Amino acid sequence: MDTRKRYPLIVFDWDGTLYDSAAVIAECIQLAARDMALPVPDRRTASHVIGLGLHDSLRHALPTLPEAHYAEFLALYRRYFIEREDTLSLFPGVPEMLVGLRERGHHLAVATGKPRRGLERALAASGIGALFAATRCGDETRSKPHPAMLLELMAELARDRSELLMIGDTSHDLGMARNAGVDAVAVAYGAHPPETLNALEPRACVSSVMDLQLWLTTNA
Repeated sequence: MDTRKRYPLIVFDWDGTLYDSAAVIAECIQLAARDMALPVPDRRTASHVIGLGLHDSLRHALPTLPEAHYAEFLALYRRYFIEREDTLSLFPGVPEMLVGLRERGHHLAVATGKPRRGLERALAASGIGALFAATRCGDETRSKPHPAMLLELMAELARDRSELLMIGDTSHDLGMARNAGVDAVAVAYGAHPPETLNALEPRACVSSVMDLQLWLTTNA
């Protein structure tokens, strides 16, 4: 039986999926927690919240932080992240993969927990912003795993659930896809480990951009 399925719309998470930033995000969370004399989350906990909106992230990673101090924490986190931003880049092979998808007729989009300002900086630095037909950010709509980002992208680009594929590196991405009723592929080179991703039963769980490109060429 032919298991190939064409997806006119492919939606990517950003951090840890296209952009090699998950380790830096986790480090900045830890540094900001240290500066505020909070219990410093371990690497797994700090990585787990990548992709969530601000309040959801802080409630999970720093449960003792009063909400009244969220702005202070965020200012520290941003300072550390911006100091390191120039060291970040796309994963090798990402531009070529995206260009190939566009050439084969796919529309591409981004659904990310990043704030709009942060995504625009990253798109400008990476030079790939023109490849995306639409984007949604964590400060514009409901946080993952709520399906709002995907539902809004489908509405904007006039696509239905059967035509969309979500690709991400966290359980939040896969949960969002499940809640939206769309297919998903997991990448295991970002924030969450393969066992966490596979528990949500994506169509595939790949270990590199090269493997992702091969899967998409064969199945999308």
